[in-house]
Amino acid sequence: MKARVKWTDGRQFVAESGSGHSVVIDGPPDHGGRNTGPRPMEMLLMGMGGCTAFDILNILEKARADVTDCVAEMDAERADGVPSVFTKIHVHFVVTGRALKEKQVQRAVELSADKYCSASIMLGNGGVEITHSCEIVEV
Repeated sequence: MKARVKWTDGRQFVAESGSGHSVVIDGPPDHGGRNTGPRPMEMLLMGMGGCTAFDILNILEKARADVTDCVAEMDAERADGVPSVFTKIHVHFVVTGRALKEKQVQRAVELSADKYCSASIMLGNGGVEITHSCEIVEV
């Protein structure tokens, strides 16, 4: 896997993934940025959310669950000092669908957290306390 991050000006960067997708990363004005994109640590948090939601959808689709939507809402705490690493992350999943089974959704969340989500497992192994919850919305 490869990526490239190029400084544009101020504290703005354009990050390009190895698969050719780009995103603007920027800082707040009080740190020299113009607030034109997410902060680097926000990107890390969003990446973890995308990784775990990806897994949950794969697991539920393999189980033939009728999922119509999946949202991962992350709430993170960071250390006060430098480096301001994540200390806690809570991920709340809102899984929408037809006739979804609570145990099946909970099992998908557990499998993602314990076995499949590389980002979550990496952060957890680095000392971040990661917790999960889920709710099912019937359509």
